[in-house]
Amino acid sequence: MTSRQPLVLGTHHVAIICSDYERSKRFYTEVLGLEVISEVYRAARDSYKLDLKLPDGTQVELFSFPNPPPRPSYPEACGLRHLAFAVADLGAAVAHLQTHGVAVEPVRVDEYTGKQFTFFADPDGLPLELYER
Repeated sequence: MTSRQPLVLGTHHVAIICSDYERSKRFYTEVLGLEVISEVYRAARDSYKLDLKLPDGTQVELFSFPNPPPRPSYPEACGLRHLAFAVADLGAAVAHLQTHGVAVEPVRVDEYTGKQFTFFADPDGLPLELYER
C-alpha cells in the first residue's frame, strides 16, 4: 500500500440483526428489492444469515438470533445512527414504500447539498434513509 492509496476502498456490507427473520427478509427483498446472494441456516447458533446485494455491489447481511435485545433508538444512542440508501427518484421511492404500508417521514432538503432525503424504519425500527442522487 502506498501513501497515496487509501486504506478503505468502500463499504462492503452492513450487518443487521432482526427480531423476526421472515418479516425482515420480506421487507428487504420484496419492499426494498435487494437481491438474495445466499441464505444459510446455522444450526449451532439457531441463526439465519441472509446475504443481500444492492445494485452497486454493497451488501446487507441480515442475521437472526434467538431473543436479541431491542435496539435503543429514542433517544438516539451512541454508535451507528442510520443506514442511508441512494435513490434516483425520491418521490417514486417514497410512493413505492407507501404502497407497501411503510410510514415515511416528510421529505427534507439537505441544507449543504441541496439534495432531498427522508427517513423510514425497517420492521425492527432501525432508522433507514433514502437520499436522492
